Amino acid sequence: MRFDPPLVPATLLQRYKRFLFDAVLQDGSTITGSCPNTGSMRGLTAPGSKIWVSLHDSPTRKYRHMFEMVEVEGEVIGINTGLPNRLAEEAIRAGLFPNLSRYRTIRREQRYGRNSRIDFLLSGEGFPDAYVEVKNVHFSRVSGRAEFPDTVTKRGAKHLEELGDMAEGGHRAVMIYLIQRHDCERFSICRDLDPIYAQAFDRAKARGVETYALRCRVSAEEIAACGLVEMDEPGSAAL
Repeated sequence: MRFDPPLVPATLLQRYKRFLFDAVLQDGSTITGSCPNTGSMRGLTAPGSKIWVSLHDSPTRKYRHMFEMVEVEGEVIGINTGLPNRLAEEAIRAGLFPNLSRYRTIRREQRYGRNSRIDFLLSGEGFPDAYVEVKNVHFSRVSGRAEFPDTVTKRGAKHLEELGDMAEGGHRAVMIYLIQRHDCERFSICRDLDPIYAQAFDRAKARGVETYALRCRVSAEEIAACGLVEMDEPGSAAL
């Protein structure tokens, strides 16, 4: 997906209250904007960081600027958790997931499981329906390796359990970890920060849930999925 117009560079002052940030634009003006990421954003909010923001002129918006990307140790990282579904759908349609390319119908936000919504329901004549969940990833502590989650996520563990139910019911169940950075060739579950999620992941795999990690090229002009990366997890197939 391309940004039109391109994003605007700024210097981060602070991110606070989960939803807000302050920054200084190149002309020296200070702005307050919305942060489309309510997670911990561990390692991505250091004051003084170079960031990029999008501009929105809708009269219904309280803040014109939205935090989109941050540079950390020379790497540009996307932080907008509203984008991974769109990027994953583009990747599915582009054939980056060979095992999903045969599906012709993609429906978004379908009800399923225990009063939940699945990100995508894929269907195709002669194939079992595929329930697809997408998670945003931007955390990395070891060079070349992305990790998820970066904090405790009970909701994430619930999603894995529900995907396992679908797999045991005869459907395909798929978890996609969408990495909004290009410097990672591997992916792993962050077992020390959320051991309960790690247990849920292992159980989901044992029940037949498929897992993939997809990285993106990230710039102020475009974010684009560019290929699957290796998963450093038991039971994960090599690429």
